[in-house]
Amino acid sequence: MEEKNNKFTVINDEGKQIECEVLFTFDSDETKKSYIVYTDNTKDEIGNIKVYASIYDPKAMDDNKMQLEPIETEKEWNIIETILESLQEEANKDENSGDSK
Repeated sequence: MEEKNNKFTVINDEGKQIECEVLFTFDSDETKKSYIVYTDNTKDEIGNIKVYASIYDPKAMDDNKMQLEPIETEKEWNIIETILESLQEEANKDENSGDSK
C-alpha cells in the first residue's frame, strides 16, 4: 500500500488500484490496537459515501509498508461505530449552529 498525505492506494481482490482517503485514525486503550477509518469516495445505493475501517500498524505506515488487517470482533466494530456516531452528531451540531447565525 502506498500512502500520500491523507490518501493511499490499495489493490483490491481483482488487482485494481483504488485510491482511498484517510478520514481519521485512532488507538484503542480497550483493544490495544490502532485503527484507520477511510473512504474510496464511492456511494452506496441510497447515496451515502462508503466508509471502511481496518486495523493497522502506524509504524508500518511511516515506512510505506502498511498492511490493513480486517476487523473481526463485534466489540471492535462497536467501538468504531460509537466514534463514527459521535463525529456525525458533532457535524450535525456544527451544521445546525451555522443556520442560526
